[in-house]
Amino acid sequence: MASYRRRGAAGLAHGNRGRPCGRKVPKRIRDKLLALARGEFRDFNDQHFTEILAEEHGIRLSRSTVRRIRREAGLASPRKRRVARHHQRRERYPQVGMLLQVDGSHHDWLEGRGPALVLLAAIDDATSQITDARFREQEDAAGYFLMLREICRTKGLPLALYADRHTIFQSPSKEPTLAEQLAGKLPRSQFGRLVDELGIRLIPAYSPQARGRVERLFGTLQDRLVKALRRANARTLAEANQVLETFLPAFNARFGQPPAYPGSAYLPWPARTRPEDLFCFKFQRVVAKDNTISFAGNDLVIPLRPLERGFAGTRVELRHHMDGRLAITYHGRTLAVYEPLEEGTPQVGKFTPAKKAALPVKKIAIRPSVQPRPQGPLGPRLTSVPAPDHPWRQPYKNMPVPRGPLR
Repeated sequence: MASYRRRGAAGLAHGNRGRPCGRKVPKRIRDKLLALARGEFRDFNDQHFTEILAEEHGIRLSRSTVRRIRREAGLASPRKRRVARHHQRRERYPQVGMLLQVDGSHHDWLEGRGPALVLLAAIDDATSQITDARFREQEDAAGYFLMLREICRTKGLPLALYADRHTIFQSPSKEPTLAEQLAGKLPRSQFGRLVDELGIRLIPAYSPQARGRVERLFGTLQDRLVKALRRANARTLAEANQVLETFLPAFNARFGQPPAYPGSAYLPWPARTRPEDLFCFKFQRVVAKDNTISFAGNDLVIPLRPLERGFAGTRVELRHHMDGRLAITYHGRTLAVYEPLEEGTPQVGKFTPAKKAALPVKKIAIRPSVQPRPQGPLGPRLTSVPAPDHPWRQPYKNMPVPRGPLR
């Protein structure tokens, strides 16, 4: 009223009318923001762009402010959000290491700068942190072997794994063989056999929504990790894994959640168990009459020790190790080890257990590491030729008939 009596109708207006807002983004910062949004970060979403502005350019604004400035300039979000479909939510496992979700993502990670890659990842269900991830040339069992081996080496054995029904995890055979029926076992893939030996429960998922945590993880990585690879100008598999190694700690710190219960559910590695005895591909073979077994079109000879009988007709185990070595074992005893040739150095990802494997060694040049059978103390065995009048050379009717009573 005092302002009205003193100034009339003009006294009713607010004192800040016509003045710029004190919290308004300065024009120079707004212009810099729009220049970055139209240039290097044109396909970044609002949240990711807001974080980059604060971390690398010192522009600390809220997500809503960045979104408003971009929309006023006609810059739409690069990601289209669909209407969420409601599903029954599964509660997180309460402790770290109780459940890991594993899967592979086929995507143009290098955006045409290099070969097509597949990202294999394992995410902890309790914390949403990436336990391990790696780029591979293809989604194969060897990649999951390497990933699980690294998890067991650094953290321990998880209690369960949640995966889809890919033939890497689930055997395509529905009916067990006669040997499996007699042993009371079900058909298992190589990875299924591995987790059984480690005592890890493998849970099959029957829908993508069941593995929603790892599916959403790949959606975020296909947006953020692709840009990190682009900014690092990664062009090869090795460079992509190097960028991923530096990317994961910051990603886990940004999106990780605290578990409901402290501590870890990872189990220690079993004592007196060598990892190389488990993390390998195992095949059953029956030894032929010439003391050999076949694998991928190659005949592998089993050398014999002195005074040792052959293994013809017995069932042996052939182990294809991750470094390419082939080992023939019988009841825990190693009979022979085949090393790959130098020019055929194996690449772990080239081995696919679901198909006929291409062994990285030549047929003729295969040589076992076991020493050949040594000669006796009297030298090599001498061969003798029977004389012409030897009974073995006579017809049966001309052989002399023994006389005397039969005893």
